Amino acid sequence: MVTNASYSGVNSGIQVAQNYGPINANLSQPETLLDQACLRDLRTTSPRDDKERIKKTNGGLLKESYRWILENAAFKNWRNNQSNRLLWVRGDPGKGKTMLLCGIIEELMLLHEDTATVSFFFCQATDMRINSATSVLRGLIFSLVEKYPSLLRHVRVRYDSAGKDLFEDVNAWSALISIFTQILEDSSLESTFFVIDALDECRDGLQDLLDLIVENSTAQKTRWMVSSRNEYEITECLDSATQVAPVSLELNQASVSEAVNAFIRHKVDSLAKKKRYDERITAIVKHHLLSNSQDTFLWVALVWKNLDQTPRWVDVTKKLKTFPPGLDALYRQMINQVRDSVYTELCKRILGTMTAVFRPVTLCELKALLEGQNDGFYDLQTLFDMIGVCGSFLTLRENTVTFVHQSAKDFLLKKASNEIFFRGIEAEHHAIFVRSLQIMRKTLRRDICGLKSPGFPIEQVRHQDLDPLATTRYSCVYWVDHLRDSQSNEDPDPDIFGPVDLFLQQNYLYWLEALSLLQSLSEGIAAMLRLDLLLQVSSHCDFKDLPY
Repeated sequence: MVTNASYSGVNSGIQVAQNYGPINANLSQPETLLDQACLRDLRTTSPRDDKERIKKTNGGLLKESYRWILENAAFKNWRNNQSNRLLWVRGDPGKGKTMLLCGIIEELMLLHEDTATVSFFFCQATDMRINSATSVLRGLIFSLVEKYPSLLRHVRVRYDSAGKDLFEDVNAWSALISIFTQILEDSSLESTFFVIDALDECRDGLQDLLDLIVENSTAQKTRWMVSSRNEYEITECLDSATQVAPVSLELNQASVSEAVNAFIRHKVDSLAKKKRYDERITAIVKHHLLSNSQDTFLWVALVWKNLDQTPRWVDVTKKLKTFPPGLDALYRQMINQVRDSVYTELCKRILGTMTAVFRPVTLCELKALLEGQNDGFYDLQTLFDMIGVCGSFLTLRENTVTFVHQSAKDFLLKKASNEIFFRGIEAEHHAIFVRSLQIMRKTLRRDICGLKSPGFPIEQVRHQDLDPLATTRYSCVYWVDHLRDSQSNEDPDPDIFGPVDLFLQQNYLYWLEALSLLQSLSEGIAAMLRLDLLLQVSSHCDFKDLPY
């Protein structure tokens, strides 16, 4: 079938695309390549890499901080398949749930290496790629088929005719449920532990995910472990489930307290060695942390990080007095420090941008989004230094900026929004949308990566070939999302669509090429559908001539 589409502006002309259908195309490709393509499209993230990243971000996994759970009666009964098949670890923010599950996963993999499979997923609300029910299910399936390649046939049955859309269109959840059910019924699948961290950070489809967990928790070959905050929707659903064993961190306060104390002793000893504290200073630091942690791992980690960045000549005893007990009080203190800093405007701009973006961003992506918004901003080194000033909220690892914890973003949104957002969160989204259009119009061009071949296989594009897209990859994928969130549902601004019209007329094909190189064409299709809805909402906007 041949399809035509006409465009005006710089991209003017008739574009011709030939589509013989996915089945015919597949016949010419070796099965191995198709398996690889299927796995690549199924993958949203690597749960194993996520676990290692989380461990490194938190300074490594200390066995003394989680071994108490291994002797917990509910855990032992669950692990040994004696009664309850669903274990639910619940607790307030910062209590160490994620690191606890990291430790449990490693113990399970060690204890059941030859007798069971461990499939796990870490939800993260600040990253749209891993904060939905479909991404969780894709991650669990990916883990299983990665270990048992023969199970991929259950995915290929549907994938061969649908391609990547199978995992991302409006029917993705139903399709994934069907595939997941077939995999669980496969006789080659051995006993399996499913572990999902941070259910409360699932922002899309949480109820569907909860229903899936509850319905499958009674299956004979599976055992489930989940963690979450004490939130009503999750509590209501899991409290009513059969064969569920809740492990409340608040009700196990003595065990958690001892785990936090072990964590404090370990961190202070390493700090004392690095800073060459004498015994008196070491004892003072340790006593302050033990007395004020309120059994919260995150509080200890944030204070330790601050002390670690404090020069040796600073009076540590005075510095300790600037760390009030409790997460919210500590965050408030850090906001006050940002406010009193000579870099306050730039720090607030960075925090505002990071609060509004839909995934963690690289340094160069953040620099591009900030340029033109603040006269005090100059280069990557300045940005690096400013992230250090915002250190209790943000962290930088492997050139990527993210929040130290979901509670940090929650605090900024709920308790410090008036200080961070100059004109409200919608204005922040609007600024990112406008800047994204500017970045793309300035950067995108024909054959941007210099491949010099329209039919160049995407599998052969090297990571370094994509360097010209380094500053614009975030904007290419999320500019429509920021446009959507910049508009009031009650009174959308029709004037905003003028720049959109101009961008589509002059840069549409370049944008599609960039999305193809970034392997994000499906995201582009979804963005166009969202843009269509936005245009329809704005009754003042005549969108019939827009080129898509």
